[in-house]
Amino acid sequence: MHSVSEYLKTALAVLLVLASTSLCVLRLMKVQVVDPGAYTKHEVITTTYTQKISATRGEIVDANGETLVGNTVSYAVVIDESSFPSDNAQSNAILLQLAEILEQDSTAWTDTLPISRTYPYTFLPDAEQSEIDAIKREIGVNAYATAENCMDVLCESYGISDSYTEPQRRMIAGIRFTMLDDDFSISNKFELARGLSERTVLKISGLCLQLQGVSIEQTAERKILVGDVIPHEIGTTGPIFAENAEEYLEKGYELDAIVGISGIEKAMEDELQGTDGVRTITFEDGMAVSDEITEPVDAGHTVKLTVNSEFQRGLQDILDNFIANFHSLGGSSSRLRGDAGAIVVLDAKTGAILGEVTAPTYDLTTYAEQYDELIANEGNPLFNRATMGQYRPGSTFKTITATAGLNEGIITGTTSFLCNKGIYHYKDINYHCTGDHGYIAVAPALRVSCNSFFYELARQLGIDNLTKYAALYGIGQHTGIETTDAEGYMASQEKYRELGMPWTVGQVLQAGIGNGETMVSPLQLACVANTIANEGVRYQPYLVDSIWDYNMEHCISKTKPTVAAQIDVKSEDVYQFVESGMIQASGNGFPKKYSLTDLGYSVAIKTGTPQFSSRVQDSVFLGYAPTDDPKIAFAGVIEGGEYSKYMIRSILKLYEDVYGAM
Repeated sequence: MHSVSEYLKTALAVLLVLASTSLCVLRLMKVQVVDPGAYTKHEVITTTYTQKISATRGEIVDANGETLVGNTVSYAVVIDESSFPSDNAQSNAILLQLAEILEQDSTAWTDTLPISRTYPYTFLPDAEQSEIDAIKREIGVNAYATAENCMDVLCESYGISDSYTEPQRRMIAGIRFTMLDDDFSISNKFELARGLSERTVLKISGLCLQLQGVSIEQTAERKILVGDVIPHEIGTTGPIFAENAEEYLEKGYELDAIVGISGIEKAMEDELQGTDGVRTITFEDGMAVSDEITEPVDAGHTVKLTVNSEFQRGLQDILDNFIANFHSLGGSSSRLRGDAGAIVVLDAKTGAILGEVTAPTYDLTTYAEQYDELIANEGNPLFNRATMGQYRPGSTFKTITATAGLNEGIITGTTSFLCNKGIYHYKDINYHCTGDHGYIAVAPALRVSCNSFFYELARQLGIDNLTKYAALYGIGQHTGIETTDAEGYMASQEKYRELGMPWTVGQVLQAGIGNGETMVSPLQLACVANTIANEGVRYQPYLVDSIWDYNMEHCISKTKPTVAAQIDVKSEDVYQFVESGMIQASGNGFPKKYSLTDLGYSVAIKTGTPQFSSRVQDSVFLGYAPTDDPKIAFAGVIEGGEYSKYMIRSILKLYEDVYGAM
């Protein structure tokens, strides 16, 4: 909380800036008023210059309008050549006065001269030789010139008097060189320092009449206000990279612009960036006669996300706590680690992403300071497992195989296949089931995850049908999310050939239970669950709820749900049987504290423990609730773990706590 005195100080600073600016304008006007009769004596030479006025970047807010990434006001001291004295003695005195004020207040200023700050002068030890050579060429000395030679030339060129002390001469020379290096001109103002304290602002503003051509400007600096909410998706900003320079130049960007580098910052760059304004200054016979804004500045738009910060934090806690307590769950194998994972939750009616977490994770507010540590972390916290992680779907894929079998008429809801712990149609194939289920139909086969049933169904369907329905569910495709995601792939003859692996009839059977070379992301699994919840309608997931003007007073556009694909359901009971099996699965194998049967509504789920050689197995789940009117669809994975389904109850209870009853 800010105290009243702090607010008064800030208000005073602003008033003084405005007052001093007014004085400077009056002073400039006084300089500009000349004898009108003088213009009749000679031809008037008119020159026009323009200056860019940088637009403020738009903010990123959560579903409730809480600012996640915004801008803070920063004060900068700026020199404008249109009113800066051309007389070296005058301008040097101004530069020295500014430097001494900044030094007194421990504020750094821009100095790119790679020469020591104290006499005798030497080139800085960390300066590249190419940089030193370029400087020598710029100030016009020969290749053998010493640092002292360079200083002598600078002092002579800019009339830096011998009456100044050596430290003062070095201050002035350093600023002069930086202004030269920065192409200081009427069209290009020079920013000497930014991030000024209120005390420094007051000092410089109070000396406006003495500091001709100097002004205090407000600038907006990007600031991460909330760093623990979808940091992987928010992304970062930075300068334009050389390899992208041409693309940005074609869009009208200046090379020194700050742009989105990753995540929403990059994906929504066109909305966030805003439009720079133009200030036009006209001179007649070297005197400024007009100064106006000829193109108004337009701040960037504010991007509102679909993610609720409270729900997102709660989801992260669920995942982190599960991982932290994994070994207390009584795992069946000491080789299981359970040390990483992801969860995705979608709005079942629209595809909007309500929550998306990955573990381990990081905080954007400390990202820059901890970057080296994050890169070195074996858990790879910078990797977004929710959208980029690639996992075998395991038995969750059986929902797709069941859909294909029912919709293609290979089976009906009452068709039974024999399970006696194996499948024996092929001489050289002896795949097993974890149970001995006897004759079993599709819904109970989903409940107990009977491998034998789905081996046989996959055999009769064939790989073409399995691939067709996998594609309808979005497997092997980008989801369409605004930010980057992994495409994944479906097991097929072509994929095995690409991977240099043999394709056999057994691979068709493995594909049918999600244990072949099929790779999906948790986001794709959530989309599978949502497609089942919507009886074959697959919505495209999205993170951007709407676009607003900067101050969020006017909504410019709102994202409309998009149907990415739709399964042509040939029988109205196709999804009845799939859902029935998933509802049965929600009551299968849960300890009481994780039970899904006493929530007051039914839940549809499917779990899997796909084999993954480097970590034995993963544990995955997908589902939706409530089944009579689905509100959310969800999916999750625990790498090298089991029992991931124990998180489902907590996810559902969290939704109720944040959004209200199901």
